[in-house]
Amino acid sequence: MLNRDFYAHMLREACDGAVNPDALKGARVLVTGATGMIGSALVDALLYMNAARGMGFKIYAAGRSEASVRGRFGSAADDPRFHYVPYDATKSLSLDFEADCVVHAATSAHPLAYATDPVGIMQANVVGAMNLLEALRSWGHGRFLLLSTGEIYGENPTLPEGFSETDSGVIDAMKPRACYPEGKRAAETLCACYAAQYGVDALVARLCHVYGPTFTATNSRADAQFLRNALAGRDIVMKSQGSQVRSWCCVADAVRALLTLLAVGERGQAYNVANRRSVASIREYAGTLADIAGVKLVFELPPELEKAGYTRISRAVLNPSKLEGLGWQARYDLRAGLEETFKCCMNMK
Repeated sequence: MLNRDFYAHMLREACDGAVNPDALKGARVLVTGATGMIGSALVDALLYMNAARGMGFKIYAAGRSEASVRGRFGSAADDPRFHYVPYDATKSLSLDFEADCVVHAATSAHPLAYATDPVGIMQANVVGAMNLLEALRSWGHGRFLLLSTGEIYGENPTLPEGFSETDSGVIDAMKPRACYPEGKRAAETLCACYAAQYGVDALVARLCHVYGPTFTATNSRADAQFLRNALAGRDIVMKSQGSQVRSWCCVADAVRALLTLLAVGERGQAYNVANRRSVASIREYAGTLADIAGVKLVFELPPELEKAGYTRISRAVLNPSKLEGLGWQARYDLRAGLEETFKCCMNMK
């Protein structure tokens, strides 16, 4: 259970500084993957804005299990403006309502899923995006925001300032691990095609490595495992040398970016969501968290199944200048974001 006092502060941070939020007032917002780390934080922010600012959002939280959705949001799920939507991104879509904003956050973005269900990963990203885009096309209105990933850039270590939205690198499409970046690439292209051919108002958020207190129990990413160990007072276990360099972004900053893109992002465009003050190796990330938690950083070899889901990209740094040009700014550097995350999760020990 989250420490609600600290989490409320993080929600305020997520909503403060969003660019032109009044443009979204009264919107009907559908969020797929509503129990995931980013989707759930976005729904929390919409609920907070309803309560604190009278934004009047109708929130449609889509997920596979009604019990999981209602369990995640507790009493907020009883609000008449909150609606559960049964949803499986790999299957056909049937909606009995229309939305003004659709945020597609439904995917399994962690190594164990890549290793055990690469086909399902591709389906959720490609089929899920197409079904939702078809819904918006049939409605004749609405904005579609795809949550994509910096992994679509592949490997290109020659860009010291990080990838901008027009750059590209190498992805080996014949490796099952490519299910995630190639699925997201295809979904992005669908957004561009539906925007050009049918006039659908679609745009893309390319997220870097997002961390925060809304991480899920099934998340097998290294940073989630680090946090579980830190909260339990156990040593943080690294299963590599951790030399890979990443852009990191606290989930509160990521949610503020999504709200900004829904309000003022340009149709048919992609935007990097990353914090230029949070570029660090995985080892530096783990070491910072270990210092905050007062535990040690140790190393061991990973099991083969887990290792199969690891990315081979050595440098994944994103340039957020385009998003910053809309007025968005990150608030948490890496240490501050991890400190806030640790405080929010203290009740999870």
